[in-house]
Amino acid sequence: MCGIWALFGCDSTDIKHYASAFAISHRGPDCYQLQNVSQLRNCTLAFHRLCVVDTVRGTQPMRLVQYPHLTLLCNGEIYNFRKIKEVFGFSFETACDCEIILHLYNKFGIEKTVSLLDGVFACVILDTNTNKVMLARDTYGVRPMFYFTTRNGMLGLCSEAKGLGDILKIKNGEEQSKLLHPFPPAHYMVYDVVEGGKVSLEKSEKFHLFANRPLHWQYQNIELQEGDLDAIHANIRKLFTNAVEKRLMASRRVGSLLSGGLDSSLVAAITAKKLKAHHCPQQLQTFSIGMGESPDLIAARKVADHIGSEHHEVNFTAEEGIQAVDDVIYATESFDITTIRASTPMYLLSKYISQQTDTIVIMSGEGADELAQGYIYFHKQPSAEDGDKESRRLLEDLHLFDVLRTDRSTAAHGLEVRAPFLDHAFTSYYLSLDSELRAPTKQVEKYLLRSAFDKTGLLPNDILWRKKEAFSDGVSTKEKSWFMILKTSLESKVSDEELAKAAETYPHCTPKTKEGLYYRKVFEQRFETHVSHLIPYIWLPRWMECDNDPSARVLANYNNDEK
Repeated sequence: MCGIWALFGCDSTDIKHYASAFAISHRGPDCYQLQNVSQLRNCTLAFHRLCVVDTVRGTQPMRLVQYPHLTLLCNGEIYNFRKIKEVFGFSFETACDCEIILHLYNKFGIEKTVSLLDGVFACVILDTNTNKVMLARDTYGVRPMFYFTTRNGMLGLCSEAKGLGDILKIKNGEEQSKLLHPFPPAHYMVYDVVEGGKVSLEKSEKFHLFANRPLHWQYQNIELQEGDLDAIHANIRKLFTNAVEKRLMASRRVGSLLSGGLDSSLVAAITAKKLKAHHCPQQLQTFSIGMGESPDLIAARKVADHIGSEHHEVNFTAEEGIQAVDDVIYATESFDITTIRASTPMYLLSKYISQQTDTIVIMSGEGADELAQGYIYFHKQPSAEDGDKESRRLLEDLHLFDVLRTDRSTAAHGLEVRAPFLDHAFTSYYLSLDSELRAPTKQVEKYLLRSAFDKTGLLPNDILWRKKEAFSDGVSTKEKSWFMILKTSLESKVSDEELAKAAETYPHCTPKTKEGLYYRKVFEQRFETHVSHLIPYIWLPRWMECDNDPSARVLANYNNDEK
């Protein structure tokens, strides 16, 4: 995890904008570089580094002696770089995984390069031989990137929107903040560099559909079984275990978030097993957060005992959670209700990990609910086909919600998060299975995933089959739920009159509740450049009445004891 920032075509009078690059310094606390590219006029690159692989030679912007015309700026981890290096016989000048991008680009060009990368990335390549700038982002947008282009050919990009907002303040009476957008996942763009370092878009292409088998599959040496349900279970175990193992690539200590739910428990259990198999000298650290004796804390202890991890618990009070909300809104760059509710405990937990431990790389269970239909409302899907469509829609928008939350909550404290459930090989196989198999079965969500690991001994049986809880119930209790604490505390900060005028004040994504209006007000205050369009809609469950509240607690069929 790092922070990247770049400006192309900026005039000399815009040098004051370079300070904007420091808005994302939290993403790379180990070192910082700001550079010009001598062959390109009015071009500036900035890089905040969190050293995870090749701590000595892996700094950026990266240039190689072999290709002096190429410059790379990348926030990412390329898990198959050693295999690709071996297959094509590339000669490396560093031990950094991202170096493979320059070799592939020099040999194949941009489209095949990004298609062959098994990993997560947001990157920019400068080619001074062709005077082109290329931007690309991984399939699910696990690594963030925002960009803008102006009418006069200025291009800006940054890992977070806060690094570009000030640049787009009103100029000459023109509102430019609407030019800022999330870079679309699974896309690359090619820009021509023209006179004065200005840019002109040449091409924008989608290089991968997440449901399709990725191009780099051919180099993974994966043999899948064919046949009945037992074969499917074996394939799921193999692909997911591979997904976890490849993400252990790091020179820094690896830990795992652990809520005691299915997703984080599977990730932590396989991580612990593989670290032992690789004779890692350090015990896996696992991390949980909750209020009092919350269900998540209790379940996580059981998992930690089972897998033999060094377990850490963080207990937070209602006051500590409420006090963190404003900072969470700024860190996540969101006013979405679900995002803020779920991000607050993760933000507090990440702060603890950063300040109290030496763990830097964090394994997480993000993506499982979208892929394996884990949300409670999937029980009400009209048909398996509808459930499949909803699952794919959620995966398409992950970079706007859960992936955004996980990245920003951890990156705010200089940590790098890794999400094995969003592995290309694993997700493409899982989505290729019959939609009936992937739907909730026997009133249990993620039944297929659970049954694949049944009787393996990887997890205690009651954890493997622990039914989905509303997030607020897991982190707190049903009697004093986190979402009710937030609603009650924040309602007093918003008047009835403000809520009545919400549609007039905020026509886009109009807040429907006082809690939602509070988040929006703070967002607008912290981001003065009016970038609310970056959140296209408020996340809500499908197929059920929810009274404008995304919490599973308000769904008619929610019950912790039986569903």
